[in-house]
Amino acid sequence: MRTTTIFTLKEPLRFKKQLLQWSKRFEEIAWLDSNNYHQNHGEFDALLAVGAFTAVKTDYHQAFAKLQEYQQTTKDWIFGYLSYDLKNDVENLSSKNFDGLAFPDLYFFQPQKLFLLKGDQLEMRYLRMLDDEIEEDFSEILNLSVADSHQPKRDDLKAKIQSRISKEEYLQKLDKMLAYIQRGDIYEANFCQEFFVDNREIEPFEVFRDLNEISGPPFATFLKLEEYYLLSASPERYLKKIGSKLISQPIKGTARRSKNPEEDLQIAKELSKDPKEQSENVMIVDLVRNDLSKIAKKASVKVDELCEVYSFKQVHQMISTISAEIDNGIPPVEALRATFPMGSMTGAPKISAMKIIEELEETKRGLYSGAVGYFTPEGDFDFNVVIRSILYNSNKKYVSFSVGGAITAGSIPEKEYEECLLKALAMRKVLS
Repeated sequence: MRTTTIFTLKEPLRFKKQLLQWSKRFEEIAWLDSNNYHQNHGEFDALLAVGAFTAVKTDYHQAFAKLQEYQQTTKDWIFGYLSYDLKNDVENLSSKNFDGLAFPDLYFFQPQKLFLLKGDQLEMRYLRMLDDEIEEDFSEILNLSVADSHQPKRDDLKAKIQSRISKEEYLQKLDKMLAYIQRGDIYEANFCQEFFVDNREIEPFEVFRDLNEISGPPFATFLKLEEYYLLSASPERYLKKIGSKLISQPIKGTARRSKNPEEDLQIAKELSKDPKEQSENVMIVDLVRNDLSKIAKKASVKVDELCEVYSFKQVHQMISTISAEIDNGIPPVEALRATFPMGSMTGAPKISAMKIIEELEETKRGLYSGAVGYFTPEGDFDFNVVIRSILYNSNKKYVSFSVGGAITAGSIPEKEYEECLLKALAMRKVLS
């Protein structure tokens, strides 16, 4: 089905920039960049998929069944996203909040041209009908001049970034959330708020490049599907399947970085010992273990890392790693359906938390807190969690980013609001 040609690159980092620049001509683009972060079970340094040969696009009704049929029919590489609102396909739930972006709930495509980078090795895997273009494309990409990093004019976006809810409303909503927790309806819930810019155009490639330079995360994504754009600096893996092994790496616990090395080390140490952050993380680990047990071989679910602190350019994060062996006869898409949405973006108990989230949040989450990733022809997959991300509908000229945090009995509303602003910093900066 595909012709594979392997090249050795003299300047892999430069080639990555050239490759992303070359991709601009396509209507469908999926760019996944690990930013050379090799501590996270990564298979590739970067992947680029362009040009849809086939695609599936749908709302939440029977979405996972449609994806399973598409994945099993193509038996090829497919790239795309699962929006948070696929929860309505998994459970008897609804999404009735405001939606300024109007993204489809699910969108995947089978690329005509695929690039896989690891170290100085590049694999170009083209559909056979296009294999005569491999050498020509490689030569063209190699000869592209790469623009130097700069801060493009963004029409004074920062001044026009609006919050969907005021700080006062946020604090009131958190008081209601805490009342639900005190009543015993939930133990924890992830509460999010949207920031948006209406009737504005942005240059998505430039914004993504700046966001990625600021953050350098292991699950960075640039996604363009028609008029729908995702510019993501996600540090979090939702779920990976390689052979029969499943790996999930939820994040719960965030602290700022400091330019002073001693202070920075102290902040990381305090995060690692913070009882509130630890309890948030452990609750989600339990939820992920429970989700994975639905589709795992008996006694195969293991916690490989608990509450480990990882440091990224913008923040320190507390991450846990849970693994399992998928049970015999379980289709790959079922592993996603059984664990979706990811526990780090919902809460515990999961269904109660999702109902309360829907009641208290003002915005339909859509792709935010969903997942982006790919399937291989063998049925392996890797998906991130869509956080620290800018969403853009170029037809509607609507720019949006959301931030949130886990609310537990120990949460102090004012501090939770400050954490939201910390998480929003990078997105605000690149839109300024």
